[in-house]
Amino acid sequence: MTFSELVKHRRSCRKFTDKPVKEETLRAILSDALTAPSSKNVRSTRFMVVRDPETLQRISEMRDFGSSFVKDAPAAIIVMGDTQATDLWRENCAISATILQLSAEARGLGSCWVHVHGRPRLHDNPEGEQAEKYLAHLLDIPQQLGILCVVALGYPDGEPRPHRERDDSDMIIFKN
Repeated sequence: MTFSELVKHRRSCRKFTDKPVKEETLRAILSDALTAPSSKNVRSTRFMVVRDPETLQRISEMRDFGSSFVKDAPAAIIVMGDTQATDLWRENCAISATILQLSAEARGLGSCWVHVHGRPRLHDNPEGEQAEKYLAHLLDIPQQLGILCVVALGYPDGEPRPHRERDDSDMIIFKN
């Protein structure tokens, strides 16, 4: 599959089979993600792999919207950044998480990004407890690590719908 085909095929996957993801596959995906560019090459991104079903269930409860499917994934990767290394840790994490998802897709896995940083646990209480604080406590994450997102991973249960054909020409500007 060419890179363009890979990018076009990748879709958010929220339904997974119960087939476990091998550790060697996870290590290969993480190895790819660690090659991501970072501001001034500080390499501030960190990863935590979770495969325990009980912990995945508790992670899925970090928000009352948009995270429930994590409990059915065979694995989840917490994408974190060292907040003391750079103020651009979120951007560095986002680049790494994107490469992580593309690497997973190239290996036949589905994935879905669940945003954590700046998101409340309860949709109707945006000023209440934050998902990041909940996860940091649940997973005993050191204070200097900020959590950007959780990427749920697994073998897709079904084929993703193809991208809709659309005219995106108004989204690109060429300046001479």
